[in-house]
Amino acid sequence: MTIRCDVAVVGGGNAALCAAITAAEAGARVMVFEAAPKPYRGGNSRHTRNFRCLHHGPLGPLTGTYDEEEFLDDLLKVTGGKTDETLARLVICASEACLPWMEAHGVRFQPSLSGTLSLARTNAFFMGGGKSLVNAYYRTAAALGVEVHYDAPVTHLELDGNRVVRLDVTKDGRPCRVEPKAVVVASGGFQADIDWLARAWGPAARNFLIRGTPYNRGAVLADLLDQDVAAVGDPTQCHAVAIDGRAPKYDGGIVTRLDCVPFSIVVNRNGERFYDEGEDVWPKRYAIWGRLVAGQPDQVAYAIIDARSLDLFMPSVYPPTTADSIEDLAGKLGLPGPRLRATVDNFNAACGDISGFHPTELDGVATRGLSPPKTNWARPIAEPPFYGYPLRTGVTFTYLGLKVDGTARCSRATGPIANLWAAGETMAGSILGQGYLAGLGMTIGTVFGRIAGREAAAHAS
Repeated sequence: MTIRCDVAVVGGGNAALCAAITAAEAGARVMVFEAAPKPYRGGNSRHTRNFRCLHHGPLGPLTGTYDEEEFLDDLLKVTGGKTDETLARLVICASEACLPWMEAHGVRFQPSLSGTLSLARTNAFFMGGGKSLVNAYYRTAAALGVEVHYDAPVTHLELDGNRVVRLDVTKDGRPCRVEPKAVVVASGGFQADIDWLARAWGPAARNFLIRGTPYNRGAVLADLLDQDVAAVGDPTQCHAVAIDGRAPKYDGGIVTRLDCVPFSIVVNRNGERFYDEGEDVWPKRYAIWGRLVAGQPDQVAYAIIDARSLDLFMPSVYPPTTADSIEDLAGKLGLPGPRLRATVDNFNAACGDISGFHPTELDGVATRGLSPPKTNWARPIAEPPFYGYPLRTGVTFTYLGLKVDGTARCSRATGPIANLWAAGETMAGSILGQGYLAGLGMTIGTVFGRIAGREAAAHAS
């Protein structure tokens, strides 16, 4: 069976839908090929909740101003400068126009949030979360005549020189040949392929949990890299956070994330601290903790808090382990009691004046003479009952991807590929060389999805 269309979009999440909608509005006949079944459509986007956005003055739910230089400075801090600044500035500057575009295409935003997320000025939160955003885009796409195929994994893109001539798709359980004029690849990273993760990371990766869709296995990415399409990014770099160790292997989503770290001490299975829990506000540091936990024995850690901190963060879907003493808590968590007791005592002794404790901003309430230090929110773990959460590395998406230019076009050593573009997590490694900034994945996907859709439609016409 052979199908022809103007624009074929590979993937079914935010970036793919932004590309499909943009191309359809430009008059192209668009087909979307989503590997997941319909109930699981949307990739990782259905687990998201916000979008980071530049703005000059209040914009929608956003307060104040968040300008280009501050946005870029935040990005450079978390990536350690490992970013393509030209593409980063493109995303940042284009993000301001995206928010009203999103609203015009069915996305609704909730009033700005305050508290420990510290995002009321920088990030707009979707009413109903990412699932509502995905559903709104699918409704918009349907109204524009976009044809969506579910359970339709793309297995191969045939390149003839610097042009895609064919897609091999499994549709309704049968092989299908698709002959598009233009192709947008927006099918995510390879994180759901544990064997690939283990090749990059080593055996430790087999203990990782995958926060998002089990369908992002990198099949299209691997196929294109095998055909010498230009790559970007490090296969060992990824968006990895510390999530509840009781989460499922795949698809636990946002509810399994733990936000208690700034108010806790975090210890490994030996009952020892290994990093500064209060280094910065949580949205700028939460994404380092997946990698930190990955470096600990058996890739596990435990966050320990007392009764005063229980209501300072959004709770996990799983209740904490509770005990009236540190020794009892250690026993329930499987930690060495004397060692945990000593760690807590040493931490408590290093805490000083806590009168300036302020949970929603950097407060400078720090330990003294302790290594590693805790530089903010350092309050003794002293008031029972005591609570513990198990932590494991939760991978959201990997950063190895397709290298693109400012028009989202892919290339080979012989030059640009005439009719191939990429958007979203598939190319985010150009901007995210390491680390992560809350909400930026959705920003990259929206900006480059719209660019890719526009360019693909122009080529097809």
